[in-house]
Amino acid sequence: MKLISWNVNGIRACVQKGFLDYFKEADADIFCIQESKMQEGQLTLELPGYYQYWNYAVKKGYSGTAIFTKKEPLSAAYGIGIEEHDQEGRVITLEFEAFYMVTVYTPNSQNELARLDYRMRWEEDFLAYLKKLEKKKPVVFCGDLNVAHEEIDLKNPKTNRKNAGFTDEERNKCTEMLNAGFIDTWRYFYPDKEEIYSWWSYRFKAREKNAGWRIDYFCVSKALKEKLLDAAIHTEVSGSDHCPVELRLDLD
Repeated sequence: MKLISWNVNGIRACVQKGFLDYFKEADADIFCIQESKMQEGQLTLELPGYYQYWNYAVKKGYSGTAIFTKKEPLSAAYGIGIEEHDQEGRVITLEFEAFYMVTVYTPNSQNELARLDYRMRWEEDFLAYLKKLEKKKPVVFCGDLNVAHEEIDLKNPKTNRKNAGFTDEERNKCTEMLNAGFIDTWRYFYPDKEEIYSWWSYRFKAREKNAGWRIDYFCVSKALKEKLLDAAIHTEVSGSDHCPVELRLDLD
């Protein structure tokens, strides 16, 4: 089973930059996107052979997620059941026979860490949500987690120590999540691989210089450890300031 996750930073813009070509070429069983930045009815994607699930933010042109899947799920749920968190279209959960598939667009702590306190509440509530799902069956979750977990996960760790996405608080929450029984699949397969990132600022020719961050993840319940086949980060794919990430699982 091939799974893809991509923060498209505006699906309408990404469609103009080759999204559909990549989607077709990838031929994923499940394809998740984050930061769709659209409302219902603003774009019709023709994706033959896929069921589509969208979660839109209340605020126009902001946040939003979607999942496209070849196999119809048993059920679909939107948000995590907490009103404070469920206005921004950040989470979709599909239930399949063997696992739950969750896509997530984690809130950014923003400039001067204006939203860090909210982010901490989000982290606790989202982890509790995942653990609740896990009581029923294993979980696969993916998306833009807006954190580079370790120094190896970004180009310039020392100068970013107190910036959004690399604060001690955010990194500690990521550690807590992994300690709670989830596997960061990229690091599982490539524990020491350096200079592979999934996001680059549009400024300062960051992508050209590969001055990036690895903030897009596939994580799985430890119960699925023996089902892991491989992980990939497709740095060659443009169309967004993020690139797609991939997980292969033996769940067919």
